[in-house]
Amino acid sequence: MIELRNITKRFGALTVLNGINLRFDAGSITAVLGPNGSGKTTLMKAILGLVRPDKGEVLFAGENVVGTSEYRKSLGYMAQIARFQDNLTAREMIAMMRDLRGNPAYSREQELCECFGLTTHLSKPLRTLSGGTRQKVNAVLTFMFSPTVLLLDESTAGLDPIAAAAFKDLVLQERAEGKTILLTSHILSEVQELADTVVFLLDGNIHFEGGTAELLASTGEATLERAIAQLLQKSLYSKEQTI
Repeated sequence: MIELRNITKRFGALTVLNGINLRFDAGSITAVLGPNGSGKTTLMKAILGLVRPDKGEVLFAGENVVGTSEYRKSLGYMAQIARFQDNLTAREMIAMMRDLRGNPAYSREQELCECFGLTTHLSKPLRTLSGGTRQKVNAVLTFMFSPTVLLLDESTAGLDPIAAAAFKDLVLQERAEGKTILLTSHILSEVQELADTVVFLLDGNIHFEGGTAELLASTGEATLERAIAQLLQKSLYSKEQTI
C-alpha cells in the first residue's frame, strides 16, 4: 500500500502538487488522470523518490520513505518512452538489470518475453528496434522481478493491439495477485476497462476521487471519456469564476 499525506511540491512560484492526500490499496488499480501539467508525472516521481516533496509524507507499508531508497526495490516503473543504452541488445539489457538486482533467484523474463513476442528480438541491438518493440522490452523490465507496487505511465503507448491486450491482461493478473497499481493514460477506454478508482487532477489539486461507476453516475455520462471531459469543463469554469 502507498499513502500520500499532504504532499506539496513547488517549482519556483508554481505549485505543482497542493497538499495531496491519496491512498493506493493492494489489489486495486488507480488511474490518475488530468490534462498535461496537472501534476500527474510529479506525483509519480514523488512516489518513486525522483522528486522530493517540499512538504508531506510518502508512506510505504506504513513507513515514511521520503529521502530513503531501499523501498524502491518493491516498485516497478514503466515510462511512456523507453530509454535504454542503445549499444546493448535486449538480452544484454535484461541481464544487466538482473545483475543490478544481485541476480535474484526469481525472475520472470523468459515468461514475459514469450508473452510479448520478444524472443526473436533478444539478440538485436536496442537501437535497431521499433518504438513498440522497445516498449515491450520496457514491460519485461518492469514486471520481471514481480514488484508489489506498479507505476505505469502511459505504458501502452506504441504497443500494437495484440501487445496492448497482453499488457492489460498482465495488469489485471497482477491486481488479482494483490499488487498495488497506479496508472496514467490518455486512452480513457483503457482506463474504463482497467481502473477501480479514478483520481482527476488539475493544477495540482484533486477534483475527483472515486470509483469509475461513481464518476459515470455523478456526471450522467455513459463513457469515461465524456465524464472526464465534463469534469474538466466544470473545473475550468470554476477556476475562471474565481479569477
